Amino acid sequence: MTWLTEAVPRGRVAAFRTLIYLFVAADLVIFTPWVRTRVSVPGDLYQPLLIGRLLPLPTPTETLVTVIFWALLLLALLAATGRAPRLLGWAVCALYLEWMIIAMSYGKVDHDRFGLLVALAVLPTAGRARHGDTTRTEAGGWALRVTQIAVICTYFLAAFAKLRFGGLDWLTGSVLARAIIRRGTDLADLIAQVPHLLIVAQFGIVAFELLSPVVFLLPPRWRLAMVGFFYSFHAVTIATITISFAPHLAALTSFLPLERVRPLVWAGRLIGRNPSAAKTTDAPEARPAGVDAVPADQGPVAAGAERALDDQAPVVGRPVGP
Repeated sequence: MTWLTEAVPRGRVAAFRTLIYLFVAADLVIFTPWVRTRVSVPGDLYQPLLIGRLLPLPTPTETLVTVIFWALLLLALLAATGRAPRLLGWAVCALYLEWMIIAMSYGKVDHDRFGLLVALAVLPTAGRARHGDTTRTEAGGWALRVTQIAVICTYFLAAFAKLRFGGLDWLTGSVLARAIIRRGTDLADLIAQVPHLLIVAQFGIVAFELLSPVVFLLPPRWRLAMVGFFYSFHAVTIATITISFAPHLAALTSFLPLERVRPLVWAGRLIGRNPSAAKTTDAPEARPAGVDAVPADQGPVAAGAERALDDQAPVVGRPVGP
C-alpha cells in the first residue's frame, strides 16, 4: 500500500527521532522516576504483564532497576543524536519496554504509552536521516505512519473500552464529576457548576475518540487542524483534572511537519551565525600569488565559478541548493 509507505522528508524522520529519544530520557527523570521505588515492594506483589510471563523476565531487584535506568538514560541521549540508529534504537526499545513492564506490573496499566512504544519499535527501521534533509524516504514514511496508526488506535480503543466496561452509564454517569472531586482544579470546579455540562462533555469525549480515524481521510491542512484539536483536548484535560498524556503527545508529533522545526539553525541566527551570511565576508578572498582577480562578469569561466560556489554545502546542516 502506497498510503502505508508514503514517502516523507528525511529531515522529518530525524526530528521525530530526536524528539522521541529525548522524551524517553525526560520520562525517566520527570514522569516515571517512581519506577525505581518498585524495588521496595515485596516481590510476591509483582504480577508481570503477559509479555513478561512469556519471555520470561526476572522479578525486579534494586540492581536490575538501577542498571536499566542509567543504561537507558545514556543510550537514549546517544540515540537522540541520530548516530547508529539501528543499534541504539533497538537497545533503547528493549530497555524501555522492560522499564514499562516493571512499571505496569503492579496493578495499573497506562494506555498513553502505546504510541510511544510503537514509535520506539519502528524508528530503528527508518535508517539514517539528517536534520534538514529534504530527500524523501519510504522507510521513514512507514515508521511515521505506523506510529500514527498506534496513536489513533489509542483514542478509538479507549472509547471501545469505555463502552465495553462502562456501557451507556459511562456517558450518562458521574465519571468526570468523580475525577474532578479527586484531582480537579479551580477551573474544573467552575465548569462543574454549569448544569449538565459534564454529561455533554462525556458524550463529546466518546464521540471524538470514535471519530478520530477520520484524521486519515482529511487533506493535509485539515489534518493538521484536527491534530491541533487533539492537542487542545489534552490541554483542557491537564488544566481541569491534571491528567497528563505526555507519552501519547510525544507520539502524536508523528503527524506534524517536524522538518520545519530547526532549533539549531534558529539558535545560530540568534547568535549571529546566519548560514546565508557565512558565504560572504567583508575582506576579499585570498588568492595564490601571481593570480589576478577575475571579475564575475568576465566570461563563462567566472560564471561557472560563481555557480560552483553556490553549489557548495552550506553550514549549520542546511540542505544543498537554493
